Amino acid sequence: MFFLISPIHSLTRGSSLSVENNEDILTSPNNLFTAGFHKVGENAYCFAIWFTDQPTTDDVRTVVWMANRDEPVNGKSSKLSLSKDGNLVLTDADQYIIWSTQTKSNSASFQLQLHNTGNLVLQEKQQILWQSFDFPTDTLLPNQHLSKSTQLVSSRSSTNFSSGFYKLFFDTDSILRLHYDSQETTTVYWPDPGMLPWESGRYQYLYKRKASLDSYGRFNSSDGLNFESADFGILVQRMMKIDIDGNLRVYSLVENQLGRQKWEVQWQAIPHSCRIHGICGQNSLCTYAYSQDLSRSCSCLHGYKMVNSQDWSYGCEPISKTCKPENEDFIELRHVEFYGYDIRYHENYTLDACKQDCLQDCACKGFQLGYDDEEFVNKKSSFSCEVPKVSTVLTRTYEKKRDSKPLRFMLVLGCVIGFLEIISILYFWVKSRKRAVTPDETYFLAMTSFRKFTYKELKTASRNFSEEIGRGGASVVYKGRLSDNRIVAIKKLKNSSHQGEAEFQAELSIIGRLNHMNLLETWGYCAEGKHRLVVYEYMENGSLAENLSSGKLDWEKRMDIAIGTAKGLAYLHEECLEWVLHCDVKPHNVLLDDNYNPKVADFGLSKLLDRGGMGTSKFSTARGTRGYMAPEWVFHLPITSKVDVYSYGVVILEMITGRGPGRKQQTSEEGDISERGVVEWVRGMIQEFDGNSRDGSCVEKIVNGSVSGEFDRKTMENLVRIALQCVEEDMDVRPTMSQVVHMLLHPAENDS
Repeated sequence: MFFLISPIHSLTRGSSLSVENNEDILTSPNNLFTAGFHKVGENAYCFAIWFTDQPTTDDVRTVVWMANRDEPVNGKSSKLSLSKDGNLVLTDADQYIIWSTQTKSNSASFQLQLHNTGNLVLQEKQQILWQSFDFPTDTLLPNQHLSKSTQLVSSRSSTNFSSGFYKLFFDTDSILRLHYDSQETTTVYWPDPGMLPWESGRYQYLYKRKASLDSYGRFNSSDGLNFESADFGILVQRMMKIDIDGNLRVYSLVENQLGRQKWEVQWQAIPHSCRIHGICGQNSLCTYAYSQDLSRSCSCLHGYKMVNSQDWSYGCEPISKTCKPENEDFIELRHVEFYGYDIRYHENYTLDACKQDCLQDCACKGFQLGYDDEEFVNKKSSFSCEVPKVSTVLTRTYEKKRDSKPLRFMLVLGCVIGFLEIISILYFWVKSRKRAVTPDETYFLAMTSFRKFTYKELKTASRNFSEEIGRGGASVVYKGRLSDNRIVAIKKLKNSSHQGEAEFQAELSIIGRLNHMNLLETWGYCAEGKHRLVVYEYMENGSLAENLSSGKLDWEKRMDIAIGTAKGLAYLHEECLEWVLHCDVKPHNVLLDDNYNPKVADFGLSKLLDRGGMGTSKFSTARGTRGYMAPEWVFHLPITSKVDVYSYGVVILEMITGRGPGRKQQTSEEGDISERGVVEWVRGMIQEFDGNSRDGSCVEKIVNGSVSGEFDRKTMENLVRIALQCVEEDMDVRPTMSQVVHMLLHPAENDS
């Protein structure tokens, strides 16, 4: 005989949960959360709350709260008990109290409940005596508040749940900050400590200190930090977490076509992980790399080795233990910045003088010297030596001689000639400087935070522009390798005409304001004489256009590309500092990384819109690529973000059907044959099917049969329906990109 075991939602007075019984758990009424003993090591357990086990892609339990993260209990005889006096107590095998709520109650009705929100609550009738939401660990759940008395603390590692080095909390100035706190040092790294609070949109010294993430994905903080997740909308399970790498991220639980679920990043505080203090430990280098986890790579400095081969946070230690080993010398590190303080500062020091000064001090590990080609030549920073101003002192003995008119005349004449020569040299030097640095170059320097490359550097990196990987109407893209071994894509404008210059300025001014995982990252530029180049991250799998007919994109990858592209465009339209119209959305401008994650690229035709305006813009000429352009361009209607929505719809239909966007003309023996564009063809197929059948679906006739992999018919029907809404002739009928994202992630709502 078998008995049905009902899930337990509460713990009553005098009852307990045992670590030895796997069925001793609490579940929320909606079965979304579970509370119980979670194994954190060999015979080590913590009482925790986690998302009820679901088929995730990595099969790892997602823990959101722990009671005793820094002091696990034994795997035998440990218990969580609700005592008769109203105290919730966690005891180890020897009955030693590890953790308790320190509450009291004489009422017989008090109980411990796990709510649908993931909040573990000890309450007496309607009065809350204690709740886990008031004591977060590393995770903030929707509608859970962060206050002046609470903080998020990262875990030590992916397998060690004890308190780590990174914290999120309200500082004494009422600003929400990310903080690095190790045994050696304590620093604030977000918001940027080099900026004043108002420069990063924060407000100081407010009485109120409160922040929370709501159910829609909107985060609001009393200090002015407000944002929306990339998948803004309801019916999505989210969490905000300070990860082991010190970055603050918002995750959403996303389901793929195979029914597997994964936590996907929808917002992050710091796009460049190497800017996080202590990320690789002391005496180390952090460089950007292509990886699936943190997009960074750690390495020890020359002459150092890892302290702990399993954990970079311990940093590196010198191979030699002596103060100054024999034959010690210096190694030059270009384009490197080390965080820390200076032991001392010297002006007018030569390179040799700096070396000697450092060699004589055991505390000195390196130095930073001067300027090189308008950029710092960085060496490991312990003190700074400026470029020396070399001057020569002449010591002469003068004898008094008799005054002579001819000699005086020659002296005056020589002075006049010398003065004229100096004036001439200064004149030509100023003229040459004006030719070398144009007003546009000065403008670029002021408006962007990117690195400025010299033309010689990019010519060397691209091996004289020998490997072409892409080409557009006004530019050619080459593959290159920088001096720090980063692989990059170098976009070179074909000419420096007024139109090309305007496109270059537009691209740099726009990409300097963008920060999203589905937008191509820019690393630098070159504006030298007639040369105009932009340096991007290199995308291993090229463009979507190159992959559509390659056979490498199955239906699951294509669905992910559709969602990622929509998220990138939604960010451009509604979430960045100023609204951006891309104006040239097409498969050639959707690039794919090594995991086929999409990134929208090429902002040369983009347009900034003022948030205070009406969301429309005037254009002197049509922008975009024929076949992907919305009807507004042809009929001179107001241009809004809906032009990008139309182009996106054409791209999706092209991915589904394998057909090109525009009309084609073919000639045969029977005469000219007109082939419809993809939009008209899909609409015609649907009308034809609706006229001949009353059941089933025409999606099998629409999809590209040459694509490998199975697809879910309802998912594909939803994708076709969304794409057709995007390409409606009336722009008011088209959805916004944020609505497109919501419809893609929640297809069930579209059927209701």
